[in-house]
Amino acid sequence: MASIFAPIPKFVFTVFEPISLIAGAVAPFISPSWFIAEQIPMTKASNVTDNSRMVALQLGNVYALLAMVGIAVLYTTTEAKVVRNYVIALWIADIGHVAATYYVLGYETFMDIANWNAMTWGNVGATAFLFLTRTLYLMGVLGADRKPALPQIGKKAQ
Repeated sequence: MASIFAPIPKFVFTVFEPISLIAGAVAPFISPSWFIAEQIPMTKASNVTDNSRMVALQLGNVYALLAMVGIAVLYTTTEAKVVRNYVIALWIADIGHVAATYYVLGYETFMDIANWNAMTWGNVGATAFLFLTRTLYLMGVLGADRKPALPQIGKKAQ
């Protein structure tokens, strides 16, 4: 693994986040109706339309894409600029993800943490955790990036 992260961000961004994204990708493919019904806690399940199913499956595909891009970038590059810009893009997306969830849930449901279901914990709780971890990483609080080992120049292959 080529990751330049210090241990905590390395675990969060190269292990926890890809696993979370894969879980988010698999759920709508296993049961689109369940996935759709769970988006808003404490609501009565309604008929799921083909439009809703399509959006859920497309969202699952986007989660899979994010997992693959994250693995591709973070497991292969040793360029700090690339890693940092990738983390910044995700940091911005975290804000949009929580804002969209808040917009649909409304203030009362959003603030009623005791009644959140697993999906809301994923949409808000896990995203807030990732946002906080990204913020601390970008501020340098979680340790400096590791310098990649430079190839030795002038050594002949035997």
